[in-house]
Amino acid sequence: MSRDSDAPPAPVAFGRWAVPLLAEQLRLPGRDVRLRALAALIDVLRQPLRGPEALTEGFLQQLKVLLEDEDPCVRAKVCQLLHVLAAHTCGRQALLAASFLPPLSQLLEDPPCRRTVFLLLSRLSLHSSGRVSLLTLLPKLMKKLQEEEEEEEDEVQVLFLSLLRCCFQADPEAALRSDAVALLAPKLSNGALNICKAAAAAMMALSVPMGGKVEVCDQKVLPAVAALLQEEDEEAQLNATGVIMFAAVTTAGKLQCLHLNVLPVLLKLACDRHEDEDMRRRRKPLVMNSVRGLTMLAETPEGRRLLQDQLPLLRRTSEEEEDVDIQRVFETAIQVVTFTP
Repeated sequence: MSRDSDAPPAPVAFGRWAVPLLAEQLRLPGRDVRLRALAALIDVLRQPLRGPEALTEGFLQQLKVLLEDEDPCVRAKVCQLLHVLAAHTCGRQALLAASFLPPLSQLLEDPPCRRTVFLLLSRLSLHSSGRVSLLTLLPKLMKKLQEEEEEEEDEVQVLFLSLLRCCFQADPEAALRSDAVALLAPKLSNGALNICKAAAAAMMALSVPMGGKVEVCDQKVLPAVAALLQEEDEEAQLNATGVIMFAAVTTAGKLQCLHLNVLPVLLKLACDRHEDEDMRRRRKPLVMNSVRGLTMLAETPEGRRLLQDQLPLLRRTSEEEEDVDIQRVFETAIQVVTFTP
């Protein structure tokens, strides 16, 4: 038979016997038998409500054994099956309880499995205990960030950065102790926009604690973030405004942002009006970040002077805005701009 992983699925028994009988075939000798059984299991477990049928201790242990199979196609199919299981809340809980993270982490450098492993780990991070458990992988992930080769596929780099963001959100302080800001910074100026966006999202997570805000300024990250702010891409703008909003809490961040002339860009993003309701709803986080960034910059004499000239625009936009959350941040910004000591 062909050596690829696209062998036809094995025949599937009816009803509740489908998963147990296919699971038995995973124990049989013969690489092609296992591949066909895995393909059939993936098809069966994609059906609603079928996932819990596979969450027996014996079946999960068998899958863990197959993660170390000598055949790369078998390993890849097992990762696909685990990814399907992780679509269910009970599946994520079961995989975490069965300690799948260590064997999965060994496949981060396995080309046939790498992409699916990143997707799987991101699904596991949807569970609260999964985010905490992922922190055990942080040293390995940070080492990979340091050693990552530029020729890595863009999609894999984006998945990797998205996984890092999950870890940073769970414990940014631990990431900062691993020099995460300096290691992540080069990704902000990578030529591929998708990589830059993912790096900015991860940097935003690092910028939440005060130590991260200081590091972002000390490591001269903001010029690359300001450049990303100029992209005609809402996700890029959203992530960039998030970093700026957090960094501008510090005096150094305020001064760097003013020097980089981001204030007019933030003002435009905050005050642009759109008739389409869906677009307004989608842009809400971007508008909120932009107005909060303006509020931070208004705390400096230069920022306040620049924004005082724009008070009619700020007031008009606030009055025309229907969303109460956006109205509130505009009102706060106006109060800061009009404050007199």
